[in-house]
Amino acid sequence: MISEHLPALQVVIPLLGAVLCACFKRGVAAWFVACVASVAVLIVSVGLLAQVYDGGTISYALGGWRPPFGIEYRIDIFNAYVLVLVSVIGAVIMPYAKRSVEQEIPADRQAWFYSIYLLCLCGLLGIAITGDAFNAFVFMEISSLATYALIAMGRDRRALLAAYQYLIMGTIGATFYVIGVGLLYSMTGTLNLVDMANRLAGIEESRAVLAALAFLTVGISLKLALFPLHVWLPNAYAYAPSMATAFLSATATKVAVYLLLRYFFTVFGVSVVYADLPISWIFLVLSLAAMFGASVVAVFQNNIKRMLAYSSVGQIGYITLGIGIANETGLTGGIVHLFNHAVTKATLFMAVGAIFFRIGSVRIEDLGGVGKQMPWTAGAFVIAGFSLLGIPGTVGFITKWYLGLGAAEDGWWWLVILIVLSSMLSVVYIGRFVEVMWFRDVVPAARRAKEPPLSMLLPTLLLTGATIFFGFDTRLTEGVAELAAQWLLSGAR
Repeated sequence: MISEHLPALQVVIPLLGAVLCACFKRGVAAWFVACVASVAVLIVSVGLLAQVYDGGTISYALGGWRPPFGIEYRIDIFNAYVLVLVSVIGAVIMPYAKRSVEQEIPADRQAWFYSIYLLCLCGLLGIAITGDAFNAFVFMEISSLATYALIAMGRDRRALLAAYQYLIMGTIGATFYVIGVGLLYSMTGTLNLVDMANRLAGIEESRAVLAALAFLTVGISLKLALFPLHVWLPNAYAYAPSMATAFLSATATKVAVYLLLRYFFTVFGVSVVYADLPISWIFLVLSLAAMFGASVVAVFQNNIKRMLAYSSVGQIGYITLGIGIANETGLTGGIVHLFNHAVTKATLFMAVGAIFFRIGSVRIEDLGGVGKQMPWTAGAFVIAGFSLLGIPGTVGFITKWYLGLGAAEDGWWWLVILIVLSSMLSVVYIGRFVEVMWFRDVVPAARRAKEPPLSMLLPTLLLTGATIFFGFDTRLTEGVAELAAQWLLSGAR
């Protein structure tokens, strides 16, 4: 039955789609293939989540080689959640991509753009689904190399520099990751994550294992842009094509967070990471530095994409804050923010991409009065901005509610206050652009602006609706995140 091979199809579909896109000369044909592949992986990921929810963890042995001797795809409630997150964003963004890519990418490169996008999608899904440490590195490199190319295709020449900076930082992160995996392999003799966790029992405190933990933490933190290892992210998001920025901001760093949590909780274990090491306080300090430092920098940006990029660094701080709090409620808040921030930030970047589509600029001096010309697009930006602030009725509120409750459970009322204060900084930088778009006279650059094509507007409004819907009905997002948090804290293997 095809349902038995859904784990393999999750990776094979975008991989074959990428090869097929590369065979086309016309961007429209490649876009159609990418669109079909993105919808197909969404169907597959939802099917996997349903199977896991009903029947528990799925183990899929590639090539008939049983784990730990062969590569295993292992799907549990946590990575099924991440697979759905990545594939939802991919499927929703594809209708939006057609017109945006036609404007920003030369015609002879559009088919290659979609091919590279599908490779990136394949890599991100592969990282989330594999149960093999080295296979995760292979998929990490596939997604990273594709990401460099996506960023470099931006029409601003600074995109090349941004891609190069990311390549250097990404290579350093990948090197740290491989060193960490190598140390673990030397101590356990296996690359299967479940088998590795079992063999670490009794030797968790050896120097080699602790060194492996340090290398893996730094390497993956570079990929997820944890402050102060975030220096590659602002330029990458600011100068990449609009579609690529929306997709990457919603998915790439989230998958890296997943990988970090996978190692912390299911390989090394809570007793090693939190009981014997100051990991909790390290993440608390770095998360707060991101929440405040990046937000302060965002306030002074005149490029709206760059402002949202620094905002992403701050929002990643909320996710890692849940890792630092490390109780069930706080971890639930961090995990649910993987989805909440993905939906919110994709909406914001898609709205900004639509504005760029019409006026060719995202600088603050060119946005005066654009809300009057593009009310639906600017309205989507405002609602998603409210979510960043944590306004009740949006998904952002759910995140901050759970993080605040998690901090309060540990008696850290000072942390609750800091979470609220950091949200006030979001009011400043979001409010600044809202004031320009809605309350100033229409500037010459925006006079001819109008709503983007429906293929761009409807996906943006769909995600805007999701920021509100899942702000009220949290049974799916918070419900699955809570199950994932319980599963991780139970020392799941």
